[in-house]
Amino acid sequence: MSLNLSSVGWRSEPSSFGYDWKDVVLYALGIGATVDELDYLYEGLGPKVVPTFAVVPAIGHLFGCLKAANIPLNTVVHGAQVVRSFAAAPPKAELTTFGEIVGIYDMKKFAALSVRTESSVVGGAKVFETEWSIIVRGAGGFGGPHPPKEEDASVPSDRAPDFRHEQQTRPEQALLYRLSGDINPLHADPKVAQAAGFDRPILHGLATFGCVYRAICLHACQGDASRLETIRGQFRRPVLPGDTLVTEGWVSDNRVVYRVSVKERDEVVVANATATLRA
Repeated sequence: MSLNLSSVGWRSEPSSFGYDWKDVVLYALGIGATVDELDYLYEGLGPKVVPTFAVVPAIGHLFGCLKAANIPLNTVVHGAQVVRSFAAAPPKAELTTFGEIVGIYDMKKFAALSVRTESSVVGGAKVFETEWSIIVRGAGGFGGPHPPKEEDASVPSDRAPDFRHEQQTRPEQALLYRLSGDINPLHADPKVAQAAGFDRPILHGLATFGCVYRAICLHACQGDASRLETIRGQFRRPVLPGDTLVTEGWVSDNRVVYRVSVKERDEVVVANATATLRA
């Protein structure tokens, strides 16, 4: 594989993305929302838009950036994700989104592609910004720069978490989540998953990310999604549909440090992770 290093700075053409309450509800169900979160599942109450819905209009631009950087989809693993929410998104809107390649970094055995997207309501203000760190297997060692140093998000060792939330994902969770736009066959086709080294299809990292958002919203925001400003995290290990996610969070003022583990295997799957809340 030959990375297109000159693609750094490349920006996709802005595109329109229209959605309505059905798209909002489908996404919420894809990240495990339950009947207790009816504000996000019923049009009679809005529905409210989960801030991590930001990844839905952005995913096509991520694929465009991969193509511009000459990176085949079957070589990538999702390394980390950031979502910023600037304003509450309406239950129905037309968004304009673009993506840009921020950097391509050398990690010796791997390469890392950094992508940023912005989404704004047509004729209105910016509502979402996302950052994606994509690991490219077998593409390192080209003598490029290292990734920028990230903030320390180690969990406190001197006190117990302020909240602990368990949710079991469903066996068909990945099949439901992919209807929101991420149709990578790794999450649906057993043969593709086995060729990639997995026993069976794995859950989208962004589905796990959405489940984590819901846990933080419930325990640190009293269920009010508009209080979530930024959420970030690194994906450390794959999650299988049917796994039980355990989210533990330490709250300090308007900052939450959290980690996510799979109960059945007692292994951390999301770490170096924080959320920032509005006052």
